[in-house]
Amino acid sequence: MSVINWQPSASIETLRTRAQILKTIRDFFVSRDVMEVETPLLCGTSVTDPFIQSIPALFQSQPHGSEQRYYLQTSPEYAMKRLLAAGYGAIFQISKAFRQSEIGRFHNPEFTLIEWYRPGFDHHALMDEMDALLQTVLKTQAAERKSYLDVFTQHLHLNPHNVTVDELIACATYNHISVALDSKDRDTWLQLLMSDYIEPRIGQDRPCFIYDFPASQAALARIQPGNPPVASRFEVYFRGIELANGFHELQDANEQRNRFKKNQSTREQLGLNQMVIDEFFLSALTQGLPDCAGVALGIDRLIMLASNSNSIADVLSFDFARA
Repeated sequence: MSVINWQPSASIETLRTRAQILKTIRDFFVSRDVMEVETPLLCGTSVTDPFIQSIPALFQSQPHGSEQRYYLQTSPEYAMKRLLAAGYGAIFQISKAFRQSEIGRFHNPEFTLIEWYRPGFDHHALMDEMDALLQTVLKTQAAERKSYLDVFTQHLHLNPHNVTVDELIACATYNHISVALDSKDRDTWLQLLMSDYIEPRIGQDRPCFIYDFPASQAALARIQPGNPPVASRFEVYFRGIELANGFHELQDANEQRNRFKKNQSTREQLGLNQMVIDEFFLSALTQGLPDCAGVALGIDRLIMLASNSNSIADVLSFDFARA
């Protein structure tokens, strides 16, 4: 009979570090008068983003009744924005989140994040607060900030806003980035070059914020007009790890619906399951989302950095293989 390894995947020292970091984070936001909230993890809809796959769950309202498909949430974003539209003000949530097909050194299908929203902030003000949190938790130096254009120009000598797909493919080939990718989508190649070439080269000594993403990568962020227009969005990296993704939030319900429909079309082209649009969320946007910025930060990855751990499994009580 084979021996089952039932032991925790993290050491007790690491779990003590984890508990202290969670307390530090809560103290940080309480001191800034940001209210902690909780929202449902099990919902009737989930994200339409073609690059994020939700985990379904079947629910019966009574024994032997018909099964209804629900989803474990990939983020508490939509529900938290409904709270914002209802007038709750500055809020944060430390929450579990769930995603399909995410297992590896930095990924576990069930993970922990902190998400927070700040009425009256834009994405630059939120970068200031994120920087303060990282300095508090990780004792980092003040972060550096570079635009998406800056890092592509510096590291790959490309302008990401007007480069062609063929030029991106040639750049990937030249830099020995070899993937089985049959795509003519610019953003797919931009994201590949960002993750495989640029990310390992930024934020080594101190965190690095990247902002002003291409408008085509706006997701739920508003778009700043200009030549070219850019998304009011940022990501933060430290020591080769993507830690967070933040937006100056889109308030236009019609524009958001159009983006969701575009996502659905992309999912259909990729042969992915269709996801129903969250009408609760869009109704809240129609009612009125306050001018605000929001961000999600991966707590497990933050604890990896704080504890000098090599894998996300090392900071979880029980990783997916032992769950």
